[in-house]
Amino acid sequence: MQDRARIRIADPARPFGLRLARVIPLRFVSLPPSPPLFRTSSGAGAGLLPLRAGNRFAGKREIRRNIMTETITIPLNKLDVDPKNVRKTYSAEGIKELAATIRADGYRLLQNLIVRKGDKKGRYFVTAGGRRRAALLLLAEAGEIAKDFPVECKQREAEDATAISLTENLHEAMHPADQFEAFNALAQEGKAIADIATRFGTTETIVRKRLALARVSPVLLQMFRDEDMSFAQLSAFTVSDDHQRQVEVWSALPSWNRDAFSIRRALTEELVAATDKRVQFIGGLAAYEAAGGAVKRDLFDERNAGYVTDTVLLEKLVAEKLEAGAEAVRAEGWKWVECRTSMPEGLHSMERHYPEDVNLSEEDQAVLDAAQAEYDELAELIESGAADDEAEAKLEEVEKRIDALTAHTEAYSPEALASGGAFVMLDYYGRLSIERGFVKPDDAEVTDEGEADEGLPSIAGEAKPAIPTVTHSAALIEDLTAHKTAALRIELANNPDVALVAVVHAMLLQVAYPYNSEQSALQLSITHERLKPSMKDAESCKGLAAFNDLSENYGHHLPGNPADLFDWLLEQPQDTLLTLLAFGAAHSVNAVEKKFTDRKKGIEQANQLGRALNIDMSEWFETTGDSYFKHVNRTTIELAVAEAKGREAGLSVKAAAKKTEAVMIAERLVAGSGWIPDPVRIAAADEARPAEHETENEQFPEAAE
Repeated sequence: MQDRARIRIADPARPFGLRLARVIPLRFVSLPPSPPLFRTSSGAGAGLLPLRAGNRFAGKREIRRNIMTETITIPLNKLDVDPKNVRKTYSAEGIKELAATIRADGYRLLQNLIVRKGDKKGRYFVTAGGRRRAALLLLAEAGEIAKDFPVECKQREAEDATAISLTENLHEAMHPADQFEAFNALAQEGKAIADIATRFGTTETIVRKRLALARVSPVLLQMFRDEDMSFAQLSAFTVSDDHQRQVEVWSALPSWNRDAFSIRRALTEELVAATDKRVQFIGGLAAYEAAGGAVKRDLFDERNAGYVTDTVLLEKLVAEKLEAGAEAVRAEGWKWVECRTSMPEGLHSMERHYPEDVNLSEEDQAVLDAAQAEYDELAELIESGAADDEAEAKLEEVEKRIDALTAHTEAYSPEALASGGAFVMLDYYGRLSIERGFVKPDDAEVTDEGEADEGLPSIAGEAKPAIPTVTHSAALIEDLTAHKTAALRIELANNPDVALVAVVHAMLLQVAYPYNSEQSALQLSITHERLKPSMKDAESCKGLAAFNDLSENYGHHLPGNPADLFDWLLEQPQDTLLTLLAFGAAHSVNAVEKKFTDRKKGIEQANQLGRALNIDMSEWFETTGDSYFKHVNRTTIELAVAEAKGREAGLSVKAAAKKTEAVMIAERLVAGSGWIPDPVRIAAADEARPAEHETENEQFPEAAE
């Protein structure tokens, strides 16, 4: 019987050249002049013996020693965690990234592991290289390498283990700036971004960020190396490729005002952000780019898609869309119609005509009443869940009929059309706003002079007689009106019905009539925070959509002229007033927690308000990949899923190869569970939110293990 040896050879049929065991007759195996030496067991006869036919070590995988390089090869499944390794914690994400780099390099390690003999025969402790061992185990679990994959190691004695481990882990990691330039060097060699990302187990976005950072002025990069500049400051400079301008901005800004926001603002002062209302008005950056406009992207600002670089083109697109809206307004017969990208200065002080009530014909009124009844019936069916699939479409059609009919219940007088005009402009949110009935000061003076002269004949050259008037000094007027105010206060305090009307009136003037010159005697102020800029996807927000619908609904019921509002409110029942009070007060609610805020106690009180309202936030927020998971790191995704669906579900996310896959798995597992992230929850009375939240910062791969 011929001697045989089990030899592992590369098999080109397997991906990455995985090694398979084959039994090959020794006569077909060409041995080197000096056969490989294998270490025998300790004790009698211990030493190095050559591998040859008939030797009792033939056919077994043992530990090989290379005398020249002082390295030994140990099967992966014979390596254990060393209790003397000073580094006890490893990042799961970092292990996966390291595994990707090992895979990309043909499953080879750039640095040998440092080991010492283990407690059991044939086993070794890994004193230095725990991350590399963990990455290899991950590859073995995935079936990419064998469980007994040969690992090259260097052996040291047990008494040196702690010192060796500490030395390696205290060694300074590669500086981030060196990483940026290394990535840039790979790109300069012609390597594609996708290939670089795969090679180092990271995302294409992170590679693009590294390349952008490498393009910052060398002067500023050196300051970052010298720790004279933070990473946040350095990343702010990536919005510009002009090295001279970058250095000028850094030098011009005072030392106390060199935060990332100020740097970015200074570099982009000639650009227009994607959040600008003009960009939103034309349909966003997509519409601008479709028209041939160039965009400057800011890779480090997740809420901002970029900047418009061609402001001339942007203004042209805005003007075209405004003019299209103005055509229909001009057809109404106004004296003038002007397009503006913002509210004209002095608009609130301009005289204004308001539409007058017009009675519908009996026929039109009957049609309107029937449409209102049909609307109420459909709405009730939808609310109760008894409506068919076509009910929503029918409701929208009925609503259009109602709007068309109610549009005829108000009309501007011929005098208003002859002397007034309309502004076609962008509102605060970047939407088309048409404000009618304004009278320009010059036109108002002509009208006033005509009215003053009417019925007062005069003789040429004869001066009009002076009319005696009562005069008061400013000090006396102040004194007398102070007495008047004191009386109003005590009387209002004793009349809650009128007080309710006055408060609602003051609030609605601010929230329901955006452009008017009317004022309330009550010095109440409503601060209305814009929520859309704080949201990553405002269009999907159920609460925002519902509040906008409610505002539109109230707009149909309130009088068109704000001067008529107080008298109208006096005629309303108390339940209507209370409803309007709630509507006005709701505009001022603000629980937005920004990075820098002086409203921490007010934000915390929002939880108390939410408990009083008995809000179920799962009805208003759905946790999905787009709304949450893709904006947090892998660890947070795993913990979130574990909290929502249990530990095993969290482990299934952890097994995902890439973050995109983890996001998809998390979204599927959490769907329908009602789980929502902590910041969006209404905290219980006994829960105390931490004063500061952890922010997800981009981490650089560490060299230490």
